[in-house]
Amino acid sequence: MPKTASVSPRPALATDLMTSLGELLRQWLPRQRWFAGKDRPVSELGLLSMTELFPGCLHLLVHTGHGGVPGPGGASAGDCYQLLLGVRKNLSPRLGRALIGRAERGPLAGLTIYDALHDPRSAQLLLERLRHPGTAGPLRFEGDPSVPVPAGLPPRLLETEQSNSSLVYGDEFILKVFRRIQPGVNPDLEVPVALAGQGCRRVPAPVAWFRTTHPQGATLGVLQPYLRDASDGWALALQALASGDDFTVQAHELGRAMAEVHLALAAAFPGSGHDDNGSTAAAMTERLNSAARSVPALRPFVPGLQSAFGALATCDSGPPAQRVHGDLHLGQVLRAGREWFVIDFEGEPSRPLVERCAAQSPVRDIAGMLRSFDYAARQRRPWRPEWARRCREAFCGGYAALAGWDPRKKHGLLRAYETDRAVYEVLYEARHRPDWLPVPMAAIERLAVRGD
Repeated sequence: MPKTASVSPRPALATDLMTSLGELLRQWLPRQRWFAGKDRPVSELGLLSMTELFPGCLHLLVHTGHGGVPGPGGASAGDCYQLLLGVRKNLSPRLGRALIGRAERGPLAGLTIYDALHDPRSAQLLLERLRHPGTAGPLRFEGDPSVPVPAGLPPRLLETEQSNSSLVYGDEFILKVFRRIQPGVNPDLEVPVALAGQGCRRVPAPVAWFRTTHPQGATLGVLQPYLRDASDGWALALQALASGDDFTVQAHELGRAMAEVHLALAAAFPGSGHDDNGSTAAAMTERLNSAARSVPALRPFVPGLQSAFGALATCDSGPPAQRVHGDLHLGQVLRAGREWFVIDFEGEPSRPLVERCAAQSPVRDIAGMLRSFDYAARQRRPWRPEWARRCREAFCGGYAALAGWDPRKKHGLLRAYETDRAVYEVLYEARHRPDWLPVPMAAIERLAVRGD
């Protein structure tokens, strides 16, 4: 193994570190799947926190700014990101994909910088930090003492990275490393801990986690059991479509599982009350207008879509507002054996943490899953709308059997939340996957013109 450069977190190094890293990170960050500012230049880059986790591995929190250019949905122009950077004289060829670049100036001049999560040695040392609760500068490593984590579990970085990065250890545990950091307790830690307290077994309970106290308190990563023989709902749905199989039995069971999770959430976070449909409709309309400014294809449908939100303000208030998943779709559920499990309670990372933790109508989650069935059905040619319709019916039927109310009887609510979800999908696809834009646009046309 190439010799690792030892870097000590001296004050001078911390102060001058961006002299070495600034230009490298400006080039590297926009190419990362989890970086939210791909369509905006990184005009500001500042170091918020630096900790040497172990020799040759620096933990950084960096602030990125975009010169006052608004982010998606009018969000703040600046963000905080978590980086774990390896520092070596020379990089092994097997770590070529992790390369960030060679520093030309500053305290790291002449050294190679890379993403340490790709490095098995760094990943194993990170697990050791989690196995032994303690501190490292402003970092706090904590865990559930009743669940032992074995030493020496081989790590592998999952290639299907989304808004975060995930390491699997020995097919026993999975560590989600949050990339975009906001102050506060991340719901992907808060919610599973609360659900475990309710005895809900549909959500894997956290085993260990780490956080920072500077510059503000924030969750940085969560270690949970890894369901090694599980398949996600998206893959299972596509398999059923490819083989011509029906998916209604699985969809019905998934509906029951989601109702169970919602009931446990309501018990874990009591006292939410009813949602204000008027303010919810206003927020949905604002998101629609903002998306239409960014995606011209959406503009002809704005009047019809606004009618869905207008109807929301006067329709049945529906079930009480409560804590919800916030970003539910087939990729956020796993099936192991005959059981469904729900994962990834972080919500939409682009939204402020206070908004993601707020009580909302459970119809929001239901609408997300119904949209996901439609997405799956459109992956095959010819499109099979009847497959999606049957799955939607089965899911709602399973949910109603346990929840005590039927989403299909809340037509105004369901239409509004489906419309809001489709608007979000249009903006997402336009920014990240333009080839997929026709999928949500088909739903936009249906929801705006037919009012379904």
